[in-house]
Amino acid sequence: MIRFALRRALGSLFIGLGSLALLPACSSSSADQQTAQLPYIGEREVVPSPTGGPADTVYATIPTFHLTDQAGQPVTNNTFKDKVYITDFFFATCPSICPKMQSELLRVYEKYKDNPRVVFLSHTIDPAHDSIPVLRDYAERLGVTDASRWHFATAPHDTVFALARAYMTGAQVDKEAPGGFAHTGAFALVDPNRHVRGIYDGLNKDEVDRLIKEIPVLLQEVSATPATATAPRP
Repeated sequence: MIRFALRRALGSLFIGLGSLALLPACSSSSADQQTAQLPYIGEREVVPSPTGGPADTVYATIPTFHLTDQAGQPVTNNTFKDKVYITDFFFATCPSICPKMQSELLRVYEKYKDNPRVVFLSHTIDPAHDSIPVLRDYAERLGVTDASRWHFATAPHDTVFALARAYMTGAQVDKEAPGGFAHTGAFALVDPNRHVRGIYDGLNKDEVDRLIKEIPVLLQEVSATPATATAPRP
């Protein structure tokens, strides 16, 4: 079934990503010193320099989006300017993996809720049911009272499913799946330049522990590297 194919595909991705968790990179101060750096996840393109210099590597970026959160406020790429953020996909009536996913993501939130540079974004894949009041109630039942720190957001299906693909997870209508939707349990870690820097199995405690440990790695990296305005790839 479709939902099992989604899980199998994502499982293979997690296996591949595990070996990429922390890539060493030479520091600017000494070739003998190394600092951990997270990989860039997804497609990349090597672009020759028009002047004959070193080629540039262009990494895939999250496209422009416009969502609405549980407070009725717009959520766009600019909402996450100068921040790192963690995403997932869920629906409020999900009878299968969502409760486990949100429980695990809540662990991450509790760890970083006092850090304004870390923000959370959960997309509903059932916008017909998950109205703004439903999302607000869902967030409050999780103990999330500040929508600016964890956005539970809605948008039309086409927008949400396209974003799921951009975050390298899966979500779609599936009448045979519990609740009528099939989706994976992936969390994505995104940097201020809209690059995915980590994907984690939100149903696996060890994977979520890895996310908790890798957030400071990304924060340290972006503190040392000013954010740039990165246009989305066509």
